[in-house]
Amino acid sequence: MFLAAIADASAALHWESLGLTPGIDLGTWGGFHPVIRWYSLSYIAGILVGWWYLLKLLDQPGAPMARRHADDLVFYATLGILLGGRLAYVLFYKPTLLREPLEILKLWEGGMSFHGGLAGVILALVWLARRHGLSFLRICDYVACVTPFGLFFGRIANFVNGELWGRPTSLPWGIVFPRTGDGIPRHPSQLYEALLEGVLLFVVLNLLFWRTQARYQPGKLWGVGLVGYGLCRFLVEMVRQPDEGLEHLWWGLSMGQTLSLPMIAGGLWLIWTAPARRVRVEPIAGNASVA
Repeated sequence: MFLAAIADASAALHWESLGLTPGIDLGTWGGFHPVIRWYSLSYIAGILVGWWYLLKLLDQPGAPMARRHADDLVFYATLGILLGGRLAYVLFYKPTLLREPLEILKLWEGGMSFHGGLAGVILALVWLARRHGLSFLRICDYVACVTPFGLFFGRIANFVNGELWGRPTSLPWGIVFPRTGDGIPRHPSQLYEALLEGVLLFVVLNLLFWRTQARYQPGKLWGVGLVGYGLCRFLVEMVRQPDEGLEHLWWGLSMGQTLSLPMIAGGLWLIWTAPARRVRVEPIAGNASVA
């Protein structure tokens, strides 16, 4: 069905024709009608795959922490993602939810801010580093290498949910999203972000990790991640439909672009100053027996 729709270039591709649903319908059970949301599953998948890959990275000589620290990291980083991401979404993108506090708790319906989630994760990593006496910047470098997993799964979930669509387009891959209500083909900006922030950023960061000495320059990989995400997000925002109520910010940039600029600036500073922080290869933190 999907290939047939694409082959017919004369007809706009409709989101409904892809056979997508917001979740897995489990039927009716004792009066309840549970639905497992893809949005929720995307977070679970991103965290689990990221956790697995982080352990692979920590097996390499010179890791900034032991595998046992990864459990604490994943737990507190997950809290940071959920709390920071949701709070920032409400404050920056949909403050009307403050009048309906219970709606804020409905995370499975979507509505998260990456920038807020990043702030939450940073706070979690600061706490973890101070508690165990670890290098904050080096932990951030390793976390940066696994973050694209979550970004990829999250953007795919946005597409499956039929949300965060792009601006109108006449390109052959434009998609009509039902929730827009106007029947106009639009950029599948969610897929653009999945490819750029997920696939491309993963390739760049992990080539640097495995093929260069970047991981021994604290802050460098994190800086590349910040710049990479910020640039990708800034560019995609040009074809992404602004959130309701934020269509015409007086300074000419979208909210996503505005929040990305500090990330780019901070990332460039981290990259520029990283060589001065270079460390020698040491045993894995907390495992003195590792040579």
